Amino acid sequence: MSADSSRFDLKVSTSPRARRGQWLPWLVWAGSFLCIWAALVTANDWGARVAAHWPISIAMALGSYVAGSTPMGGGTIGFPVLVLFFDQPADFGRQFSFLIQSIGMTSASIYILCSRRTVAWGVLPWAAGASALSLVATHYWLFPLVSDVAVKLTFAGIWGGFGLVTLVKLRQLLAHHHAPTLGPRPDMLLGVAGGLIGGLASGLTGVGVDMVVYTLLVLVYRADLRPAIATSVILMSWNSMVGALLTFADGGVEAEVFSNWMAASPIVLLGAPLGAWVMTRIRRGPTLLFVSALCILQLVWTLSRVGATAPILFLTAMAVVGLNVLFHLLYAYGRRLRPDPGEEQLGVLEG
Repeated sequence: MSADSSRFDLKVSTSPRARRGQWLPWLVWAGSFLCIWAALVTANDWGARVAAHWPISIAMALGSYVAGSTPMGGGTIGFPVLVLFFDQPADFGRQFSFLIQSIGMTSASIYILCSRRTVAWGVLPWAAGASALSLVATHYWLFPLVSDVAVKLTFAGIWGGFGLVTLVKLRQLLAHHHAPTLGPRPDMLLGVAGGLIGGLASGLTGVGVDMVVYTLLVLVYRADLRPAIATSVILMSWNSMVGALLTFADGGVEAEVFSNWMAASPIVLLGAPLGAWVMTRIRRGPTLLFVSALCILQLVWTLSRVGATAPILFLTAMAVVGLNVLFHLLYAYGRRLRPDPGEEQLGVLEG
């Protein structure tokens, strides 16, 4: 398929022969994890410990659905819940994001691969490699220098800006049906650029590479939302595993983070693939409206919780505006590459 192809088929074969055994990898993964989890709880008598952390399980029921059905990792829910609602340090939220997404996003990724979804394979390996390098550098050299409040505001500003541009461009985003590739060279360049920026965001907050690469795919590539989301889920799964390994290499996980992880991990194991399944069954417009509202609400919530002063409010507003200017420039560049004359006639909730 050429890079200029305007339409492509998202469907896969559903014949009994083609589907035979295709779900076995996911079933093995899910069954193995549940057996190990149950053995740990039983052997260490952790039943009460898990039950005591039930609020995070409820929060991550929503978070895992969001992780599988949107370009937002489960940490987008877990981070603000732990850091803002339970008043934990930003590092706790970041640790939890990496650990919980290593289960939920990986589960959704295996499901996506088993279902043979279209993925931006030309972009994915370049973004994965670059984001891993950027995440490691941020983890060791930048994160220790950034204050707790700055990390919270970074998280809130990035996702607030993303939510705002999604609202503004929703009509156009729903009209995109291009293949998620522009050719080997632009795929490499944009994949590396998106990976480096996304790894920086993930290194600070535990999430971000998924949103960055998804944004490139829908604004510059003008790709269909479903392969863009599928690609973002796989990338965040990879980044989360890298982040979790860095956490363990630094001396282990905080006890409170681990307890929350034990309580929520079985939920996200099943919830994220459920979100990935639902994404193919419902219209995309309502889901994106919900995601946008969630992003903007958490920005307002963060500002209220950190006791934002006038300078903080001004800087946050400028950051959100700056992000949206960048997003609109990316969209204008993508429009030059791939104009779609019929997009303006589609309704906001179409698709």
